[in-house]
Amino acid sequence: MNEIAGSMWRLWWLIPILLFFAFYRWTFRLLGIAVIPEDSIGIVNRKFVLWGSNKSLPDGKIIALKGEAGFQADSLAPGLYFGYWPWQYTILRQKFTTVTEGYIGVVEARDGTPLSNGRVLARQVECDAFQNARSFLENGGERGPQIKVIPPGTYRINTALFSVALEKVTEIEDNMVGIVTTKEGRPLATGDIAGTEVPKHNMFQDGQAFLDAGGFKGLQEQVILAGRYFINPRLATVESREMTSVPIASAGVVIAFVGLPGVDTTGDTFKHGNLVGRGQKGVWADPLDPGKYPINPYTHKVECVPTANVVLNWATGKTEAHNLDKNLSTITVRSSDGFTFNLDVSQIIHIPRNDAPKVIARFGNIANLVTQVLEPTIGNYFRNTAQGSDVIDFLRQRKERQEDAKTRISAALTEYNVVAVDTLIGDITPPEALMKTLTDRKIAEQEKTTFETQRLAQETRKSLEQAKAQADTQAHVVEAERSVEISEFKAKAIVKQAAGEAESKTINAKADAEVLTVVGNATAERTMAVGTAEASVIKLKTEAVGQGNYAVIEVGRALAEAKTPLVPQIMAGGGGDGGSSLVNILLAGLIKDGIKKDNPST
Repeated sequence: MNEIAGSMWRLWWLIPILLFFAFYRWTFRLLGIAVIPEDSIGIVNRKFVLWGSNKSLPDGKIIALKGEAGFQADSLAPGLYFGYWPWQYTILRQKFTTVTEGYIGVVEARDGTPLSNGRVLARQVECDAFQNARSFLENGGERGPQIKVIPPGTYRINTALFSVALEKVTEIEDNMVGIVTTKEGRPLATGDIAGTEVPKHNMFQDGQAFLDAGGFKGLQEQVILAGRYFINPRLATVESREMTSVPIASAGVVIAFVGLPGVDTTGDTFKHGNLVGRGQKGVWADPLDPGKYPINPYTHKVECVPTANVVLNWATGKTEAHNLDKNLSTITVRSSDGFTFNLDVSQIIHIPRNDAPKVIARFGNIANLVTQVLEPTIGNYFRNTAQGSDVIDFLRQRKERQEDAKTRISAALTEYNVVAVDTLIGDITPPEALMKTLTDRKIAEQEKTTFETQRLAQETRKSLEQAKAQADTQAHVVEAERSVEISEFKAKAIVKQAAGEAESKTINAKADAEVLTVVGNATAERTMAVGTAEASVIKLKTEAVGQGNYAVIEVGRALAEAKTPLVPQIMAGGGGDGGSSLVNILLAGLIKDGIKKDNPST
């Protein structure tokens, strides 16, 4: 135990060293030594001044420039300093002021010259980005918000004089523009709505240069493009807006609300508004071609006028993509016969590029052109023409009505620098009662046509059947025709043959006749000779036996040759006179037949 105590006693000298390191700051303070770390500055506050004329600060001052009691303008950089006794000075160790990336430092001074009337920002003075407080105060730095900002970085700033607030940098995205409104500058003239562009202020990043160049307070005509800017938000606010876009097949007519007074370029022929040159106040005579433009929408308005054909529909529920006809509806008209009916109309128009400023100067925009000119012109035309005819004639003369509408509407729109390409009549909705009549009539006509078609079909079928039957009997007809032809040929052959035979017979007959003539002559001569001889014999016989007896003899001879009974097997009749009479009749008949047989010519 005694040995341990002895060993500790021999190390007594370590105790002061340990106490020094444990309380070195207090030790240094007691010795008047100030230690400033490498990442800090020392802000000196002098508690009192024992002698001299500058014992206290002047009225209204906060920072001491001549060693007065109070916060000193000069700060202590990192290092070791002597003579700052704790009863006379207080040293505040302050970390360096760091402005991170994407931010700016907005500074406000607690001391300096008061701002003049109407000023909201202190003018810029040389002070090494507010790191030299003495230079700031000696060069006339002003108290309050500073127009100068500090960019990203690390700074040794005396926070007893300056406070630094971090604000995001101003960023403008692609295809956007920044609309600037300043809080400091000259007042705008009466009637002006925006300040004109001034040079050399680096897109409002150099606020003092902006003020020195005569920049105006309020809305600025100048815009800033895509990028990152160190703009003091206490000097100006920036609003991001999309670039002005003029689409394809359009012309951008610029209406400027700022600029010099314009001189009209239209002359005496156009009395509906003034067209001015670019940069002047009014409607620019030269429109913008398709593209994107960094235009301030608060100081310039761009009306996009379609230069391609535009279709406008007077049809309820039918709207094109441009929406210019969204308020147009089907036209209701009344005919001369008192019927009310609806019709849809489509009007195609075209506005030439060079005439687009005139249209805007006259109407303000295309929507006004539609409502003030196109809608009443087209509506009244069709109402007037409908009253001059009945519904049926209107329906029948649709094509003629359409051509007439095109001509008349085209002539009317030419006065307004608008080209009427075409006028088209769409659906026509006649009255329901009239439609029923027309429908019934049409149905009757169709039925008549159907019946006529069916009749023609039946006749065609009949012809077909006849043709078919004729085709089926054609073989027989041909056969019959061939038979007729054959028969004709046969008949002709027979006729020829008969003619031949007749001719032959004629020849033969002639020969026979000649022969018969000769024979007859000979026979006649012979007969005559025989008859003459027989007559002579009969005469002799008659004379010998008597005429009656000779006759009976001849009758008997004839009956004998004919083998005819002289007395019939059956007798009818009465007495003897009847029988002799019958015998006499028979004998007379036989004598006659015998005479005919002997002489056929008798």
